[in-house]
Amino acid sequence: MMGLRKPKDDILGNEVAGQIVEVGRDVTKFKQGDKVFGCVNRSNAEYLVCTENATITTMPPDMSYEEGASIGFGGITSLHFLKTMANIQEGQRILINGASGGVGVYAVQLAEYFGAEVTGVCSTKNIELVKSLGATKVIDYTKVDFTKEEEMYDIVFDAVGKSSFSKCKKILRDDGIYLTTVPTFRLLFQMLWTTKVGKKKAKFGIASGPENLLVLKDLIESKKLRIVIDRIYPLEAIAEAHAYVEQGHKVGGVAISVYQENEI
Repeated sequence: MMGLRKPKDDILGNEVAGQIVEVGRDVTKFKQGDKVFGCVNRSNAEYLVCTENATITTMPPDMSYEEGASIGFGGITSLHFLKTMANIQEGQRILINGASGGVGVYAVQLAEYFGAEVTGVCSTKNIELVKSLGATKVIDYTKVDFTKEEEMYDIVFDAVGKSSFSKCKKILRDDGIYLTTVPTFRLLFQMLWTTKVGKKKAKFGIASGPENLLVLKDLIESKKLRIVIDRIYPLEAIAEAHAYVEQGHKVGGVAISVYQENEI
């Protein structure tokens, strides 16, 4: 994550959706034939192995594999940052930078679900999408620098790591919280510093846990959370998919389709 060493895994991927083809003799949570989704490392492959305590759960009946593989990281990250780290409350004001990205599309919806007043930051072409997800106000970053706005927020969630605590401090209320999904050495120092000095806090964390996935599943089943997919690529075009994502302009998720539904 910090770029200090080469990753150990030779197979990329963290989000997954598929059908269980075999279970160990001691497995009780799942059975052969179950359709599951969630987060498991080394997922960009035809098959993978995990424990029954991994961050997976059974899919809602009307969920596609592509949808299942597009919600895990963004949804769990958003839920963990907003609820666990920021303890978001009804009536608070939150600004979400990168509101149309893989994390942002779920952060907007969850913040609105928890009763917060949401301001989203995105490019011109995604303004209507972000409004439809629950944002009360949308700032077009191609025209306005949101860090220079006069409005104040309880939470600033930089879901794309393109700003900084230093720049966002002036738009945070006295006890406001700055969250980011992209850590830097400077941020780690600021996290430590703000635990000792001042009321405004800078925070970063690692989101995980099957319990968060179960909350997302309930929200999806009750139609309170919408899955957003930008593009779907076949497995043989995965390099092209990575190249597209690395441009930094995807909307929601990009899914890799390993099999067609009728092949399973």
